[in-house]
Amino acid sequence: MQLSSQARSLLEVLTGAVERFPERLDASRLSAYDLGALLPAAHRVDSGHEAAVLARWEVRSQLLERQPLFTPAACADLFHALVEDLDKRREPRLSLGVGALVRCPEGAPLDQLADPARALVRFIMGQDRIGEPFALLAAAGLVGPAGPDAEVAERVAEGGGPLAAAEVELLLGWNATQRALFMESVVPADYRFTRGFAPLPDARERVCHLPGHVEFARATMEAAEARVAAIHAGEVPYRAEKAFDHAEKATIGRAARVALRHDEPWLPELLDSLVRKVAVAPTQAKTLPSQGVLFAIAHAAEEYPTPEAVASLHAARRETRHAGVPKQLDRMLKRVEAALGNRLEVAFRLPDGRVRRQLGEHTAVISTDGAVELSWWHGDRKLKTVPAAVRREHGEEVARLRALVKQVKQQQATLSRALEAGYAGEVAPPYHQLAGQPIADRLIWEFEASPGQWHSRLGLGVPDVPVRLWHPARASLEEVASWREAVQEKELRQPFKQAFREIYLLTPAEEATEAHSNRFADHMVEYHKLYALFKQRGWQAAYVGPWDGGGDGEARRVVAGGRWRASFSHGYADEGYALTGEVRFHRLTGDRWEPARLTEVPPLVFSEAMRDVDLFVAVTSIATDPAWLDRGPGRLHGHWRTTSFGALAPSAEVRRDALARLLPRLTVAGRCTLTDRFLVVRGDLRTYKIHLGSGNILMEPNDAYLCIVAGPSRDRVFLPFEEDGGLLSVILSKAFLLAADTAIDDPTITRQIRA
Repeated sequence: MQLSSQARSLLEVLTGAVERFPERLDASRLSAYDLGALLPAAHRVDSGHEAAVLARWEVRSQLLERQPLFTPAACADLFHALVEDLDKRREPRLSLGVGALVRCPEGAPLDQLADPARALVRFIMGQDRIGEPFALLAAAGLVGPAGPDAEVAERVAEGGGPLAAAEVELLLGWNATQRALFMESVVPADYRFTRGFAPLPDARERVCHLPGHVEFARATMEAAEARVAAIHAGEVPYRAEKAFDHAEKATIGRAARVALRHDEPWLPELLDSLVRKVAVAPTQAKTLPSQGVLFAIAHAAEEYPTPEAVASLHAARRETRHAGVPKQLDRMLKRVEAALGNRLEVAFRLPDGRVRRQLGEHTAVISTDGAVELSWWHGDRKLKTVPAAVRREHGEEVARLRALVKQVKQQQATLSRALEAGYAGEVAPPYHQLAGQPIADRLIWEFEASPGQWHSRLGLGVPDVPVRLWHPARASLEEVASWREAVQEKELRQPFKQAFREIYLLTPAEEATEAHSNRFADHMVEYHKLYALFKQRGWQAAYVGPWDGGGDGEARRVVAGGRWRASFSHGYADEGYALTGEVRFHRLTGDRWEPARLTEVPPLVFSEAMRDVDLFVAVTSIATDPAWLDRGPGRLHGHWRTTSFGALAPSAEVRRDALARLLPRLTVAGRCTLTDRFLVVRGDLRTYKIHLGSGNILMEPNDAYLCIVAGPSRDRVFLPFEEDGGLLSVILSKAFLLAADTAIDDPTITRQIRA
């Protein structure tokens, strides 16, 4: 294949034909085939002239971010370069050559790879330890029918359990390229620095469709379940964490991923039995047969979630007696449930939870209208507690109904998170599956009455026309105000913040910067909270800290079905604190992420990503921590003063709008006034200004700071949405407290007020 002029210039430097690095070189313009052709020459450069080393660095840096493509000749050249490593007494990076196999055109002739592959396999088989077993199996497949397949398979399976050995046997039925694809699927993405390539984005997806993989997955899952069942039955001695060896744990996780990807009908019951048994010891010990298998299945569900898998993992989380497992599963389940937003065709497969059971003279009813509730009835009379006769005669059924209530609550929460996570998707999911679900009745929907003409209404009961979730970013100000008023008037608690959802539109400043937004830059935040929120909201980020290269970080989230990526930069600032930076967006173009101007980002993608970033800053900012007031003058103390009472972010603007609608209904309405940034409360002793962004309080007439740690309000007030951090309820509780300031008997508060 013809190389570009830039590639030819680099090749001359790499091979030593030219000793000067080309001026004005833009390596990002190299094609995928250019990179594949240059890699063998770059691999051969050890040291020497500075220009060759610099050229090698340019090629390698591109390979860490982009996908190369190889012609058969380039692939052969790379394998020969690896064989040359043997003459230099250097360990060959076999995964580099095997990675090239899956980046060759499908059906390309690979006969010329047999001899170098044979030499590489012979060398590695002679070593004490095999570092890349699946790369070795792929290379063995290149040698031919009389190759060392059987010998290599025996060596790879050595020391592993029968489940891992069965997986090796499966690979022997595949050709070299299919085995190479399997190798790609098992190497973590963050290993690209040692592997040399950017991860193949669809490797795990493609591997799920290889011949015999689904059948193998079922056999593996059944064998794993049978083993833990035998442990629980006492047929196999129980040893904590020893039900499966290290290789088998990985095999079971991969089998679960294949079965979840295909959404196999046999999986839910089998998976439920496996995760429940693997999470609990057969004795009363606070151990379990295998944390590794439990977490491997949870990781598989992160990639291909199903509501049944979520329910099973929640059940395992409830039943395990191990102290640390629930906390780990909680973190993983948040990511699994958020991932359902990209798989809504299965997320909607949820029961409505309406159940009636007749138990003697009494009836048990599970209702999902609003909150999920189990109630007990005698005729038409609703009882306050479980009747004694039912508890005595139907104890097991009562326990089962209570467990079902927990399951329905989890399913409703899972569906809610999935719907919200899919807000920015570009493909309409099958909303018709929600018809009859109580959760749909509390959401606002849009229906296309005619091409391009969308009308909104509450609930999903409409004719068969295109439908989507209503979003305030697509509505007029009048329509948004109307829906907020309706939700408030009906006292309708929505499954997630919809009518009162924050909207983030491009500002003139962002249009001027073109490629990045500084809207949430330069905020001092508590880093441990920030990092936890990244995980909770599905953003990927490396941990930052005061070590070499650890000062700068970037959190990323892929949205809109994998077509857009948002990134939020931040950096280490002080022990336990970080300073926020800019937000950028990239569009997936072919096999690479291209920077995008903010004006090119779809409005919902932009709004939802910026909403997450606003949440990160609002929840973790030091502005909400009154302890900074006592730290005295300094850079961070000054930052606290500035941000604690400054202009409102969009989330606080929504909070202000909600308060404006709530105030007339409150018993303290006559003592409250809303300004642009504060809820002003008139007490008998002083007047107080509660900041709507931080919840911090200033007292008139001299703006003295008042520190209050408020508890829940005793007044029953309907709130139209739940917030992360619950700042709206905190502000209201402070308002009720301060409106009756003469009744306050806490000396830590009265001392400040009367000072």
